[in-house]
Amino acid sequence: MSILDKFEALRHAHEALQELGADPFAVCFDSVASATEGTVAGRPVLIFGSNNYLGLTCDPEVVARGVSALRAFGSGTTGSRIANGTYLGHRTLETRLAAFFGRRNAMVFTTGYQANLAMMSTLAGRGDHLLVDADSHASIYDGCRLGAAEVIRFRHNDPTDLARRLRRLEGEAGDRLIVVEGIYSMLGDRARLAEIVEIKRAAGACLLVDEAHAFGVLGENGRGAAEEACVEADVDVIVGTFSKSLGGIGGFALSDLPGFDVLRLACRPYMFTASLPPSVAAAALAALERIERTPSLRRTLHANARRFYDGLAAAGFALGGEAGPIVSIRLSDTPTAARFWAALLEAGVYVNLALPPATPTLEPLLRCSVTAAHTTAQIDYAVETAVAVGSHLGAIGERRSIDG
Repeated sequence: MSILDKFEALRHAHEALQELGADPFAVCFDSVASATEGTVAGRPVLIFGSNNYLGLTCDPEVVARGVSALRAFGSGTTGSRIANGTYLGHRTLETRLAAFFGRRNAMVFTTGYQANLAMMSTLAGRGDHLLVDADSHASIYDGCRLGAAEVIRFRHNDPTDLARRLRRLEGEAGDRLIVVEGIYSMLGDRARLAEIVEIKRAAGACLLVDEAHAFGVLGENGRGAAEEACVEADVDVIVGTFSKSLGGIGGFALSDLPGFDVLRLACRPYMFTASLPPSVAAAALAALERIERTPSLRRTLHANARRFYDGLAAAGFALGGEAGPIVSIRLSDTPTAARFWAALLEAGVYVNLALPPATPTLEPLLRCSVTAAHTTAQIDYAVETAVAVGSHLGAIGERRSIDG
């Protein structure tokens, strides 16, 4: 007997993927030439499997600011801010994020996962109620498990079910915190925020929106789904990440709630993790400034996403419900999805292979990410390659709605 025996089923599932010629965990980029091009095993590939929505990972100004801070402050902080102190870059980044979103308070975390872990486990305590969209990210669920509040899942993007579950809590003590995502990370659909806000108001609840995939992408100024839906004033807490549109790593939480800064003394994931390296904070700030002064990045992203989505849809693929930076091809079974993924990589197109139970509809997905940096030629090649592979595998059928 081994302490690892409990993972035997998982090991067998991984081996089954390998037997199909697909092992996403073994993909190693030898080099990355740009936001959209790299090499894997010595072969050039187009990158359609990142969250680099605005293509800023290789932006010269972003890189230069990071390098400058690396030289000035060193490679890391070696501890948490409560123990090792706050660096100027942390405070500057928090101030600029708060100003960008029009909020009074901002906290920066070392990862977006950590930001959700902190907010879920700290904002709602014993006797409180967390109402969480069923398709929420793993970091949200992990934060729920870390805390002591009652967790109530409502059907994905279903305001009616949310209202029903809130009514069942009438008369019970404790705060109610509703948790949704601006853009959901697997199928790319958007939260129905206008309806959710009406329900939140009627119930006297608080609302947290995870804008990880919508920050920099949606809204006139790139503030996310809440800005696009014109409901920013009704969102009590915003969580986001630097690892998507800002092209780095890190996370943040924003709020106008009075006394929000007390969470710096209450959030264990904030207090007991080493803070962001100054170089990462500097690069994130440079990327934020690019978002502010270059709205054309968003326009290009959406035009690229529409071209990619429409090309796949016209071929007859079953896709997620709306065009956006996340475009998922829905497939009927894991062997087909694995072979499809491997054939695309062999042809020079890298996407993500997402398998049940990690997918919201319990069907395998090829999760593709479109960026502002992709050229029309790259998009067209990716679509043509997907059509050729899909036709060969018999994986192209009639379009289905998001509900299958």
